[in-house]
Amino acid sequence: MSDVILSTQSLSRHFGALTAVDDVTLSFERGRVHAVIGPNGAGKTTLINLLSGEIPPSAGTIRFKDRDITHARPDQVSKMGVGRSFQKTNIFPSLSCFENCRLAAQSRMKEQLRLFRPATGYADVNRRAEGALDACGLAAQGRAIAGEMSHGEQRQLEIAMMLATEPELLLLDEPLAGMGAEESRAMVDLLRRLAADHTLILIEHDMDAVFAIADRLTVMVNGRVLETGTVEVIRASAAVQEAYLGVEDARP
Repeated sequence: MSDVILSTQSLSRHFGALTAVDDVTLSFERGRVHAVIGPNGAGKTTLINLLSGEIPPSAGTIRFKDRDITHARPDQVSKMGVGRSFQKTNIFPSLSCFENCRLAAQSRMKEQLRLFRPATGYADVNRRAEGALDACGLAAQGRAIAGEMSHGEQRQLEIAMMLATEPELLLLDEPLAGMGAEESRAMVDLLRRLAADHTLILIEHDMDAVFAIADRLTVMVNGRVLETGTVEVIRASAAVQEAYLGVEDARP
């Protein structure tokens, strides 16, 4: 089995005269945490939107487990085993935590829901929902109303909803956005736990968190890949320091 779970070849996306993603060729290895970093406007979220099927590419190809998914719809990509979180938390605020996860788990049912059978009567669906909540540290909050939870807990719930669909690959778009120090630490701990059983592709501006959990980093600038490498390689790169990490060019 190939170590590469997801790859792109010459992937581009144009919005009129703007090229948001420009000729990106990348490979993401199975079982790794691969962070994509770069300044605002670098094309990171557009790349995630392409990988998840939210938008179609203008050129290039995307392959998941050696299968061409370039033109697959988001629901098709999800059912293949790709989970995705968004910059803005995407939950059902009026429902309980358990109900949020149960709805996500129901999307993977092979049989259709029966009209007169209660949704709570599907034991496998309930098991997956409960397992997802437990994995995200929310087992005791199954009955809590999602919209009444803290921001950090809502972000955990969104990840639990992903886990309820039993994905192999998680696309995480700024999971630490808007969090305080304590919530950020809890999320980093959660991502570390998830990395034991999943492949993670992570967009994040919190560089301390990125350097703490990522195995590999890709730096994007102006829609293009500037450099890809280990944490040590990226830390030491003069080009990355000049373009993103805040070290000014010392040349006269």
